[in-house]
Amino acid sequence: MDIFQAIEQRHSVRDYLEKEIEDEKIKILNEKIKNCNELSGLSIQLIRNEKSAFSGFFAKCSKFKNVKNYIAMVGKKSEYLDETIGYFGQKIVLQCQMLGLNTCWVGLKFITKNAKCIVKKDQKIVCLIAFGYGKTNGVKSKGKSFEKVTKVVKSNCSIDKWFKNGVYYALLAPTALNQQKFLFTLDGNFVSLNETGGVMSKVDLGIVKYHFEIGAGVENFNWK
Repeated sequence: MDIFQAIEQRHSVRDYLEKEIEDEKIKILNEKIKNCNELSGLSIQLIRNEKSAFSGFFAKCSKFKNVKNYIAMVGKKSEYLDETIGYFGQKIVLQCQMLGLNTCWVGLKFITKNAKCIVKKDQKIVCLIAFGYGKTNGVKSKGKSFEKVTKVVKSNCSIDKWFKNGVYYALLAPTALNQQKFLFTLDGNFVSLNETGGVMSKVDLGIVKYHFEIGAGVENFNWK
């Protein structure tokens, strides 16, 4: 499975099997996390065989079941923390998918104090990523149209294939409550991406940005 197939096939899963994840797959994920931490300055941590973070009322109401493996998205407090978390977290999510594992971004449905991760005084735990072998592979959510999430600065500007591909894969990105509250603006080969409100919207922005880069090809445009 390549990264494009991973994006196409990945859907959120909240109900997991008791099946253990193989050590080799955990090793690959830890290597990916190490690389992401080195590139981003984050303190992402993989937690294995631990259920207390998802033992609360909100997790149960949100139909999370048998979650015992998760990735704690931790980083130093800053204006750009949430977006950075989304960008690098999605790299890990897609690595999970390529390993045959299911995932779910979790923003508000876990007990923060029960998450078994290290959070220093100048750091913050933004969210978790549940992962494991799902009882199903999830289902595709209905998304917005290309026109709803794009704006072209010049009305007579042709829309190149790279931009269309980038938006296509961006619309396959997971967002909180499937809200897809983002807008791409095209100006020649310059692209800007802005969130338009909503819960966890800055985390969503990072996730969407990474998907767009995969689809468009970073060699074809510049971020504005």
